[in-house]
Amino acid sequence: MARLYYDADADLGRLAKRTIAIIGFGSQGHAHALNLRDSGLDVRVGLHPESKSRAKAEAAGLVVRSVADAARDADMIMLLTPDTGQAALYKTSIAPHLTAGKTLMFAHGFNIRYTQIVPPATVDVSMVAPKSPGHRVRELYAQGGGTPALVAVEQDASGGALADALAYAKGIGCTRAGVLETTFTEETETDLFGEQAVLCGGVSALVKAGFETLVAAGYQPEVAYFECMHELKLIVDLMYQGGLNYMRYSVSDTAEYGDYIAGPQIIGPEARLAMQKLLADVRNGTFANNWIAENVNGRPAFNAYRRQDVEHPIERVGRELRRMMPFVQPKEVVPGAGGA
Repeated sequence: MARLYYDADADLGRLAKRTIAIIGFGSQGHAHALNLRDSGLDVRVGLHPESKSRAKAEAAGLVVRSVADAARDADMIMLLTPDTGQAALYKTSIAPHLTAGKTLMFAHGFNIRYTQIVPPATVDVSMVAPKSPGHRVRELYAQGGGTPALVAVEQDASGGALADALAYAKGIGCTRAGVLETTFTEETETDLFGEQAVLCGGVSALVKAGFETLVAAGYQPEVAYFECMHELKLIVDLMYQGGLNYMRYSVSDTAEYGDYIAGPQIIGPEARLAMQKLLADVRNGTFANNWIAENVNGRPAFNAYRRQDVEHPIERVGRELRRMMPFVQPKEVVPGAGGA
C-alpha cells in the first residue's frame, strides 16, 4: 500500500537553520525558490552569469549567486535545471562543494537512475517531485493550497534524509495535498513511460492520426480539429475530476458506447506490445542512452522532429482557430524556435 504524507507528518523546523540552494530558475525553480522563501526559509538561487533568469530572480527579491557559490554556501542543494545538462553542471560547479553532511536533491530521478551523477557516500540524496508544472506549484501555494508530490530517498547518510525531504515538501506546499513515497527508479521509469506511451507521445500521435483520417476522408480540417484536438480538454478535465467513470457518466450514451467498442480496437495487441517495448527501453537504459547521445551530438533528430511537427496541418489549422478564441488564452510557438 502506498504511503502518503501530509502537513502533520512534516516538520519545517528541521530546515530553519539551513541554507537551501535552488539551482535553476525555470518552471520548477522559480516555484520552489519563492515558496520556500515565503515559508520563512533561507534560500539562494544558483545561476550561471549569463542566465536570462537572473533579473527575474533578483526582481523577486531573491539572493542570486553563481552555481558554484550557491552550492558552496548551502546545506541543501536542489538541482532543477534540465536533465541533459545536470551531469556537466554537477561535475564542474556542485561536486567540488558537496562536502559530508550536505543534501543533494532532485525533482526527477533521471541522472541518479542512469548513473550520470554519482554523489559521494557522505551526503544525503533525496527527491521531491511535484506532480504539476511549476506555475501551478506557485499558484496553489499562494492560494493556500498545494500540489501532490512524490518523495524518495536514494542515499541516507545522515539518518534523517526522509524527514528533511518531507520538510522541504512542506516548504513548497506539497504536503498540503499529499506526498507519496516512492523510489528514484520507480519515479524515473514510470515518468518516462507515461510521457512516451500516454501523456505526450501516445496522445499526440492519436490526435494527429484522427485528424489525418478525417481530412483524408474529405471532412473540413477545421471540423476535424475541433473533434480531435479542441474537445480533448473537455474529456481530460472530466477524467481529472472523477476518473473514467465520471467522464462516461458526463458524456452522451452514444459517446460512452463508442468508448467501449472502439477503444480496444485502437489500443489493441499491437499497441500493447509497443508499450511493453517502450517500457523495456526505459528500464534497460536504451532510451536514456539514446537521449544522452542525441544531446552530445547537437540534437539533430530532436530538432528535425520539432520543426516537422510545428508545421503539421493540425497545427496550422489550430493556430488560426485559436486566434478566434481568445477565451482559451492561445499560445503560439514560432516555427523553428526552441521550446521551454
